[in-house]
Amino acid sequence: MSAQAALKQHNVVRASRALSPSTKAGWLTEAPLRMLMNNLDPDVAENPDELVVYGGIGKAARNWECFERIVETLQNLAADETMLVQSGKPVGVFRTHPDAPRVLIANSNLVPHWATWEHFRELDKKGLMMYGQMTAGSWIYIGSQGIVQGTYETFAEAGRQHFNGQMAGKWILTGGLGGMGGAQPLAATMAGASMLAVECRDTHIQRRLDTRYLDRRAATLDEALAIIEDAHKKGKAVSVGLLGNAAEIFPEIAQKAQSDKRYRPDAVTDQTSAHDPLNGYLPKGWSLEKAALMRLENPEAVIKAAMESIKTQVQAMLRLHDMGIPVFDYGNNIRQMALEAGEARAFDFPGFVPAYIRPLFCRGIGPFRWAALSGDPEDIYRTDAKVKELIPDDPHLHNWLDMARERIKFQGLPARICWLGLGQRAKVGLALNEMVAKGELKAPVVIGRDHLDSGSVASPNRETEGMKDGSDAVSDWPLLNALLNCASGATWVSLHHGGGVGMGYSQHSGMVVVCDGTPEAAARLERVLTNDPATGVMRHADAGYDIAVACAREQGLKLPMVRE
Repeated sequence: MSAQAALKQHNVVRASRALSPSTKAGWLTEAPLRMLMNNLDPDVAENPDELVVYGGIGKAARNWECFERIVETLQNLAADETMLVQSGKPVGVFRTHPDAPRVLIANSNLVPHWATWEHFRELDKKGLMMYGQMTAGSWIYIGSQGIVQGTYETFAEAGRQHFNGQMAGKWILTGGLGGMGGAQPLAATMAGASMLAVECRDTHIQRRLDTRYLDRRAATLDEALAIIEDAHKKGKAVSVGLLGNAAEIFPEIAQKAQSDKRYRPDAVTDQTSAHDPLNGYLPKGWSLEKAALMRLENPEAVIKAAMESIKTQVQAMLRLHDMGIPVFDYGNNIRQMALEAGEARAFDFPGFVPAYIRPLFCRGIGPFRWAALSGDPEDIYRTDAKVKELIPDDPHLHNWLDMARERIKFQGLPARICWLGLGQRAKVGLALNEMVAKGELKAPVVIGRDHLDSGSVASPNRETEGMKDGSDAVSDWPLLNALLNCASGATWVSLHHGGGVGMGYSQHSGMVVVCDGTPEAAARLERVLTNDPATGVMRHADAGYDIAVACAREQGLKLPMVRE
């Protein structure tokens, strides 16, 4: 089906499940084609009609004409050619070599002085740019599963730090059940805690129920808390979606929690799309219909009202923080938005990376993921077993894989997220390639990751917040990561700006590499899956983290300026 035909048929785009490639160059171009289409699968994308994958306006292609040209180009690309994509628009094809990336992507990048939402929106209106988020415009989004394990690791570490690892009988308050926030309820119950998630879109709540990421829904706060209380009496954890506005529900909870412990959460975070106040956050007192109309008629009024509402929500989070409750920003830049709206104490509570995740980043551990191009779930289950075989002495990892198989419903092409580090990633990649070669998998697999990784992002309010040497805003590191992945032979490489936290606040890179069972793929996999996480160890060792320095020594990295 052509892209234009797909548009006429309500944009039902799905990746092929055929066991042989349809493209001229074989699997190395079939893979990006399928993953692009998978991003727009109705079971995956938040708004496929508008090419929006997740995160407010994070898109897979600039418009439907660009989508169609990307598809046509990938179908006809030669094995020694590389397609260049500029903010969702295919702009050139160049002769390179077989080990070079088949696709190079740059999304939403602006010269720093002009790197604002205002300037971006001007360009967007002219059709000159799109917002790629992180994995939307880099064609490796796998649905909410893509963030489940990172969220699970965060909640589990919060439990270890604050509750001696005992999350039973505890409940977490959060906002947002969109493409990224939708992972929170399942991650919480996997970690043993209950969750109350406030969401303003009924369709988001229903999708999380349908995909089993969410257990129950509630119409009122008291009903939601009664469901949680009843589950705790039975020794169970439960997740509840509450239809409402976080800017209204959070203050209500903060006020009532002062005098009634039933309203007192055990931890608080948020994953609304607060990074984009125009498109991602519903002002308090507004209906969804009013917001949609006002975005067209008076966008500045929407932004102003949303910023005030974000400030109100953060003020409620601060009141809960002042009660001694663990509160943390989960990477949507909500604190920065509140600060700009006038809340001077917005950064009194920490972000999740410095609070809970940085020791993992120091060892190159991050969101490794793979997808089965066959579309057969059994291919993923076989790879799950292979990972457990290759890493036999990690019960935490084995527990995650067991829970993932039991509780995570695939969206689009079957896929798995699994946080692995330097050394482990290359070992697993080579083994998966061998499985393809031996016919143990029905078709090749692609290996990628989130841009939220140890060496691929500069984001001073998120991944690089509070770096030991003060290098939070240095964005040389994701640029070096992207360049090295190109030199190493990744199948496609992307360099983005503004993902997760909004324009002006981050730069980050992504890579995907194909396991097609060939010796050439094995060589590329070993280089890419070693070098990519090694840049994270390098970045943290350079910043002075002892854990990273020790990891670099153990893994034999050559870091000229790092001394033990």
